[in-house]
Amino acid sequence: MFDDLTDLYQQVILDHCKHPRNFREMGNATHRAQGLNPLCGDQLMLFLRAEAGVVQEISFVGSGCCISKASASLLTEAARGRTRDEIKVLFDQVHDMITTGKMVDGVGKLAVFAGVHKYPARVKCAILAWHAVLAALDGQPEPVSTEKEDT
Repeated sequence: MFDDLTDLYQQVILDHCKHPRNFREMGNATHRAQGLNPLCGDQLMLFLRAEAGVVQEISFVGSGCCISKASASLLTEAARGRTRDEIKVLFDQVHDMITTGKMVDGVGKLAVFAGVHKYPARVKCAILAWHAVLAALDGQPEPVSTEKEDT
């Protein structure tokens, strides 16, 4: 059973890596942020359009490892329709799950990243887009870097 679940999670990550959702620049973005992971070479630009504090549309462009790209792809699906506070709660849950491997209720498809904790060098890859979305919502003008954060 565990191996089947691990295989399923790997398939989901590979699918989102090879066919990332919402992978495009957004011309009408109200918020944007750049994220960098110098250790792995991941870089992304995240765009979002918010109305009345709710994310209406979100997309990204960039390059990086499979985990980074899949994480950004799944983030774009999870963040739509949420407020900054709701995204921050989800960030905290995902961050805890990625760093400890503990499954968390309410993360949906994002549970595919629970196994990342076994690969400490990949934790920053998985959390990069999450730092970027919070930076975008906070209007942070400078790029976020995994080397500046305690991930």
